[in-house]
Amino acid sequence: MLIKLSGGTVYDPAHRVNGRVLDLYIQDGRIVDPPVSAKVDQEYDLRGKVVMAGAIDMHTHIGGGKVNLARMLLPEDHRSDPVPRIERLHSGCGHAVPSAWVTGYRYAEMGFTAAFEPAVLPINARQAHMEMADIPILDKGGYVMLGSDDFFLRLLQAGAEQKLINDYVAWTLNATQCIGVKVVNPGGISAFKFNQRALDLDEKHEFYGVTPRQVLTTLARAVYELGVPHPLHVHGCNLGVPGNVETTLKTIAAVEGLPIHLTHVQFHSYGAEGDFKFSSGAARLAEVINASHNITVDVGQILFGQTVTASGDSMHQHANARHAHPKKWVCMDIECEAGCGVVPFKYRDKNFVNALQWAIGLEIFLLIDNPWRVYLTTDHPNGAPFTSYPHLIRLLMDKSFRDEQLRRLHPEAQKMTTLASIKREYSLYEIAIMTRAGPAELIGLSDRGHLGAGAVADITVYTPQENKEEMFAKPAYVFKDGKLVVKDGQVVEVTWGTTHTVKPAYDPGIEKQLAEYFDRHLTLKLDNFPIRDEELYEDEKGSVTVHPCWGSHNR
Repeated sequence: MLIKLSGGTVYDPAHRVNGRVLDLYIQDGRIVDPPVSAKVDQEYDLRGKVVMAGAIDMHTHIGGGKVNLARMLLPEDHRSDPVPRIERLHSGCGHAVPSAWVTGYRYAEMGFTAAFEPAVLPINARQAHMEMADIPILDKGGYVMLGSDDFFLRLLQAGAEQKLINDYVAWTLNATQCIGVKVVNPGGISAFKFNQRALDLDEKHEFYGVTPRQVLTTLARAVYELGVPHPLHVHGCNLGVPGNVETTLKTIAAVEGLPIHLTHVQFHSYGAEGDFKFSSGAARLAEVINASHNITVDVGQILFGQTVTASGDSMHQHANARHAHPKKWVCMDIECEAGCGVVPFKYRDKNFVNALQWAIGLEIFLLIDNPWRVYLTTDHPNGAPFTSYPHLIRLLMDKSFRDEQLRRLHPEAQKMTTLASIKREYSLYEIAIMTRAGPAELIGLSDRGHLGAGAVADITVYTPQENKEEMFAKPAYVFKDGKLVVKDGQVVEVTWGTTHTVKPAYDPGIEKQLAEYFDRHLTLKLDNFPIRDEELYEDEKGSVTVHPCWGSHNR
């Protein structure tokens, strides 16, 4: 079947197409070159419409133990936002942490066709994948968490060669079916279990004697040398702590030019100036990022209202528990390998700290020059639910609206930000970079995020409006793998996306050492740990897509 999308105004940054009127053709789920003589079976008139590739959320908590803990902790969130069963669609619920089916529907209804879970615990990876397999329409993938696991820390403690550590990282990626590696508070999750309540970049772990700097640089080099497309995904030390911008700048310097991705960087960009001993470090951070071509970031923008913070950083979440709203929280551990904490939270515009956090995130977006190196996230659900993205896009594209929102904030916070003086407004082309082409390139999705021939036909069509929040909240059409799944902002067809993985090569000799470790220290046998391809989807619900590793000599 040949489908023609006629006369849309196309924004495709991967091919430097900036607002050109073009026809697109879809056949067998992919975009194809204009046919010479083939008959068009179906045509959509897109004159006056904006056409982009399907959007990609490269950091969103949508599967795994912490997500289910958040759901169990907040039954009131479920009751407040029920979704009834209607034709083709399952029922569901939840605003801050929607159920799996609702997650897929709501992402698709905003024009998103892929989302990546950034904190897959190795020991819990099977459950995370099973949960993500229930998310309809979207492509999925995960970043596996390393850096506080006992086996890795023992290797560092013993002075293991980089090659052995690379083999362990590669084996873990293969076994957990993930597409990238994440480090959370390097070594800090483990240090918390030894009663350390903070761990700065060059502070030694009480038991293993290694520093976060060693954890960070060793993992960054492993990911680079294995040729994994997505660089090490870094949740740094001292999240949320006043003055932590100093740690963030030291973290950038520590990797000595190796590529890393700094995640939810708004939470790591705080100074300690002013009467409240809390200030913005956004300008300093942006200056360094603009000069450091090995660094990419996503922001983790906060937006005001009720949400829930869910993080692998149990050290920080334990400290954050005193701010819980409502007053309940949980921290947990699995097999002493990793942890997580779940703390409900309400961001308030009249609270000085929350107001300045909001401004700091927007400063980062607007002060980083290159939109290929900064990505749109709220660290769902930590900063705000992902359904807030249209509002965030409007803040970036509309200075008058941004200034209006700024004037509503705590007056002292207004004095501590330069936001009002920043005139920049994002263009549609820049939005297409930071939500489509940029994430696809960063993760290594060569056939997503663009509209060239051979790309998977994940396409979103918007009706232009002056109010960009309304425009991005309700696409006219969304195509997933060439099938129309959303019309006028409503799901009309349910499909199943693929699971994206990488499988870097490794020396199988690592498995002998791992088998001995599993037998001695874990309740799970090594043979039961790796996840088979067929476990990632059910019947016809999904598939697995393995992306190549580049090899460091090609980077």
